[in-house]
This record gives sequence, C-alpha cells and structure tokens, in this order.
Amino acid sequence: MAITLMNPTGLVEIDAYRQVSIASGSKLVFVAGQVAWDAEGTTIGAGDLATQVEQCYLNVGTALAAAGASFEDVAKLNVHVVDWTPDKMPLLMEGLTRAATKLGTTAAPPATLLGVAALDVPEHLVEIEAVAVLD
Repeated sequence: MAITLMNPTGLVEIDAYRQVSIASGSKLVFVAGQVAWDAEGTTIGAGDLATQVEQCYLNVGTALAAAGASFEDVAKLNVHVVDWTPDKMPLLMEGLTRAATKLGTTAAPPATLLGVAALDVPEHLVEIEAVAVLD
C-alpha cells in the first residue's frame, strides 16, 4: 500500500478518520466531487442525508475502481454538506458505515467536513471528493 494512516501523539483521535496520511506512491488519482446520483443521473435518497452519503461513497468507490484504486489508497477526503449542523453527524456516520460495509473497507483517511449553502442541484445534500495514491 502506498498510504499509511496514523493518529500522532498529541492530536485528538477521531473515530471517523485518522489525522495524518503518509503517501509513498507515485501515481495520484483525483476523484471529482461525487453526489447522490446513480449511473443514469437519478438522485438517490432525496431528503435523506444518510442515504445520500452512502451513495456518494459508493460513487467514489466506483471512480476509484476505474482508476485501479480502492478506499485503502485514499489519502484525503473532502465532504461538503448542505446546511451542516453537528446534530447531523449520526446521519453522516450511518451513511458512511453502510457504504463501508458494502465496499468492504475500514479505511479512515484524513477528511475535511465543510458546511455549504448549496450544491449543484437543490436535492443534493452532500458531495464527497477524494485523492488517492497508488504505487
């Protein structure tokens, strides 16, 4: 693996991700922000944050696989959530857990969570982008 994830001493441990990603590979994979569309462009889970998070992660997984990568190769995630408030965290984690189970991964790369006013279309509640590193 080209990615080593860690929580350095002196930084808080977060259940959802590791604080540091060390990339030793030479091939970078940049995945555009994925929303809750299926392959036909239909929004999955309108009004349901957990379901949209799950679909976004599954879409990121599809994009990674097309590049010969998986979540084990992800060095960094950016998550954008419409009208974010901390009380939405359980829904975010529910969707993440469901997607991780379907994808068979436990990888927890560093992630940035940003609250945003809106995304590309009104029914999209979340967008997730990834950077992966391959040997």
